[in-house]
Amino acid sequence: MNSRFLLDLGERAGWTGAEAALGLVAVEVADLPVWWAAPVALLAAAGKSWVAKHLGRKGTASTLPASADPASRAVR
Repeated sequence: MNSRFLLDLGERAGWTGAEAALGLVAVEVADLPVWWAAPVALLAAAGKSWVAKHLGRKGTASTLPASADPASRAVR
């Protein structure tokens, strides 16, 4: 495995974990049934993607800089 793949994998896994944790915290604080955590995490993922579109690599939902983002380089 190359380092760009591992960075991409880490970014995706890290954001997924953070979004899931946010969903669980939100439903706990709001005293909602736990199944609400999934829609909250979905909204968090959509929001992260929208913000990343403007802050990360332009035109993508990645938060990695262009120098580390695998999508920035042509696939061989």
